[in-house]
Amino acid sequence: MKDFIKSLLAMLLLLLSCVVFALGYSTPRLQESGLLDYWRYGRNHQTANLPQAISLPGCPNAPFVLPTNGWIGVLYGDSILGTFNHSGLDIFGDKGNGVTPVYAVADGYVTRYPYWVSAVIIRHPRDPLKPERQIWTYYAHMADVEGHSFIVDQIPAGTVELKIKQGTLLGYQGDYNAHTWREVSTHLHFSIVLDNGEGLFMNEMERVNTLDPSPYFGMRLNSRCADRPPACTQTVSCAGN
Repeated sequence: MKDFIKSLLAMLLLLLSCVVFALGYSTPRLQESGLLDYWRYGRNHQTANLPQAISLPGCPNAPFVLPTNGWIGVLYGDSILGTFNHSGLDIFGDKGNGVTPVYAVADGYVTRYPYWVSAVIIRHPRDPLKPERQIWTYYAHMADVEGHSFIVDQIPAGTVELKIKQGTLLGYQGDYNAHTWREVSTHLHFSIVLDNGEGLFMNEMERVNTLDPSPYFGMRLNSRCADRPPACTQTVSCAGN
């Protein structure tokens, strides 16, 4: 009987070790997909004392305001290092790190995962151009190369589904690039990201998962037919180019 109990305890211990290993292996992948926070918070919207939203310039009849000031130096579809079609816009301020403000382009719900040093993403339940679908806007490089974040204190790491208004201050431009070999200048990387149909954003690094920002800002920002410098226009499509 004692041998049976010992064997049973050994099996239970082995099973527990397997469970712990499986959780340790899978948790980072769940975090990367956003599923862990989706289950944990269940879309319970947080509230916080955010800085008051301000009115920002934008093109007539465009649904989005510009997220920051500066030179729109890299456009949607531009080649990066000759191999990668850029999935958004890079807007370069001229005042250095932690100075040029970054704002929400439209009303929505902001999330910043615990491991995000320089980025936030905003869920917009109704795409202003296609109300039947949900989209996301992504804001990155809001930290310095040492990893000091310039995101406002009211959006700490771990924030999920915090309701915000268009023009809400999110943070400030920086030059953080996740400690990779390629250094970047102070700027904001902005992109419009598709929803996967299950309430989660898709991988912004792949251009196919993003949208041309031109019609949202009322400017031709697609590298195929862009105005340089960008300017407000009624014709934002690249049709015929």
